[in-house]
Amino acid sequence: MPYFDAASAAPLHPVARQALLASLDEGWADPARLYREGRRARLLLDAAREAAAEAVGCRPDELVFTPSGTRAVHAGISGSLAGRRRVGNRIVVSAVEHSSVLHAAESHAAAGGTVTEVPVGRSGAVDTDVFAAALDSGTALACLQSANHEVGTEQPVAEVAEACRAAGVPLLVDAAQSLGWGPVEGGWSLLAASAHKWGGPAGVGLLAVRKGVRFAPQGPSDERESGRSPGFENLPAIVAAAASLRAVRAEAAAEAARLRALVDRIRARVPELVPDVEVVGDPVRRLPHLVTFSCLYVDGETLLHELDREGFSVSSGSSCTSSTLTPSHVLRAMGVLSEGNVRVSLPAGTAEEDVDRFLNVLPGVVAGVRERLGAPASASAPAADAADSASLVVDALGRRCPIPVIELAKVIGDVPVGGTVTVLADDAAARLDIPAWCEMRGQEYVGESPSPRGGVAYVVRRLT
Repeated sequence: MPYFDAASAAPLHPVARQALLASLDEGWADPARLYREGRRARLLLDAAREAAAEAVGCRPDELVFTPSGTRAVHAGISGSLAGRRRVGNRIVVSAVEHSSVLHAAESHAAAGGTVTEVPVGRSGAVDTDVFAAALDSGTALACLQSANHEVGTEQPVAEVAEACRAAGVPLLVDAAQSLGWGPVEGGWSLLAASAHKWGGPAGVGLLAVRKGVRFAPQGPSDERESGRSPGFENLPAIVAAAASLRAVRAEAAAEAARLRALVDRIRARVPELVPDVEVVGDPVRRLPHLVTFSCLYVDGETLLHELDREGFSVSSGSSCTSSTLTPSHVLRAMGVLSEGNVRVSLPAGTAEEDVDRFLNVLPGVVAGVRERLGAPASASAPAADAADSASLVVDALGRRCPIPVIELAKVIGDVPVGGTVTVLADDAAARLDIPAWCEMRGQEYVGESPSPRGGVAYVVRRLT
């Protein structure tokens, strides 16, 4: 069964498995103790730290291991804000950061701090000048991911880091998605990552804090990990994480080229095979193994279930997956279609035959879901202009995506060119998906206003 969700968790690398089993025998003792078993454990921990620091591009004494990538992010943000509290209480983040960063920012705001969110363009990348303009003398910390976890777009980290340096603001980089492919370029100040993203075991994160960065660890601390990550180290998992990071880096150049070719095939073929599809994210500055596309008139949760039934494990940032009732904050910030969203992230070793079979299966799966939802045929012609009314109202209140868009598509041909259709909807996804439908179908999105019946009234004018 092809597993195409490496961006969530990569399969355990064979080197990680070997290192984990070996260190269970050799690294079970307390590395803080001076007797023989403790010294042996300490040697393993030091070697793991040196290997990880080399991959990150920092000094070993600048890097600590944490119980997760999320914990590394939270510790990095809270420690930086506390260390620079005399400077100010403002944090600047991009609108598409991982939820761990946004949750930490929300917590900071709830405690009285200030959060500035920098928007992104339709590709998902920030504009360096806009990011730089958000920095001021009261900014304590800036956060920018190296590459987006949902659409794969790489961020201009080096340029933003230079702008932060000029403003005297430390930059924390969430490198969870990119670290397995290579070091993060530029003069970043702090970096966080998570081992299960590159084929290491779950439950290991790392946090690097450059020398000279003001940092005050928050919460109770002890003598372990420089006081920045208290508690007994999970030494076998740490050793496996460092070993697998070194291994995937050794394979990265060749595997990136191979997977990029497969992803290019998906990016090119999906719009050819499936009507009404939007491939999102930057087509060039992106991770080599990840592609995301959205299908009009499709329920994302059903689509994922049907692909799973066909033997493919993929994920989604769609608003209608079972884990959320609101659109993905990444897709919302980009202003792209959110319904029927599919993220394909290929693990190392993915076979060409599996990608080809995915491309063969996908059109039928999408067509089947659309048929069950009563979506209009993409090739159907709109009705003649001799309609009875120049405006129609579609009541989609209480109905989830993609039904409001489907109902709009069914009736747009029933108004003359220049006529309008008003869609009443209370599903948050409609705010994204109706304008996106208009752009894809060549119609004009007029705007929105509160509906007297509840929800929102979205107005669309027929142009073609």
